[in-house]
Amino acid sequence: MLRPPYTRYERLYTYHLNLPTLPAIDDPDLIGTWIEDDSAILFFHRPKERLVQSLCEQSGATIIYEADLDYTDWEAGREIGPFTVGDLTVAPVWEPGGADIRLDPSVIFGSGFHPTTHLCLSALLSQLGAATRPITAALDLGCGTGLLAIAAAKRGVKRVVAVDNNPLACQVATANTALNGVADRVTVEQRDLRRDPPNTAGYDLVMANLYKGLMTELFSQEGFWQAPLHILSGFIPAMEEELLRALPANRVRFLDRRRAERWCLWVLAKA
Repeated sequence: MLRPPYTRYERLYTYHLNLPTLPAIDDPDLIGTWIEDDSAILFFHRPKERLVQSLCEQSGATIIYEADLDYTDWEAGREIGPFTVGDLTVAPVWEPGGADIRLDPSVIFGSGFHPTTHLCLSALLSQLGAATRPITAALDLGCGTGLLAIAAAKRGVKRVVAVDNNPLACQVATANTALNGVADRVTVEQRDLRRDPPNTAGYDLVMANLYKGLMTELFSQEGFWQAPLHILSGFIPAMEEELLRALPANRVRFLDRRRAERWCLWVLAKA
């Protein structure tokens, strides 16, 4: 996340270590740390060879790889800037001027500026505007920056639970909910959906912007289909056939299908 004196991301210095846990790192240039399975990825604004080498010596870890890259390269070449979906404007925190939602996108996947997030945001606004019954509770699976959860709260959803398995994503989403004044309506939870699949009973809407393998696993869970409405994305056209086969027979119907660039979105309702 951005901390003083930094106000935006320019270059990223990353170090991937074969270490499942890390001691607390007190360094002003630290952006954040990913913990994935048995490894850790450290992100800094400046080179940190000496600090990382010291961590390795203390822990017995080794550096799997390290990289120095431009922030736009991390974002797959995308320039991170303001955009508008429907009547909602979104901007990174370093952009001047007003916006309905301001985000620190950090270095997490689902930064809020990816086509799948745009698709989900557009579908969310459409469903909130067209709902025949009030949407008062929503579940955001794979929340990333927290953009969808924040948008739902700002558009009147009274209770939103935002879930991500990445600890850094949860930290960033929590900070972004506070930045946008919706921390009283959005709860952020760190959770491994493979080990602890959700039961969506009690929610009016589920948003899931996830990778295909996890989506397929969730489709097989009875608890996933308890909510009356689902917005699903994170997959490309070549994956749709497998996902269609995984849908529960006679349980759901399509309300909408959309595409943006290489990405797809489905809106499903209980049959």
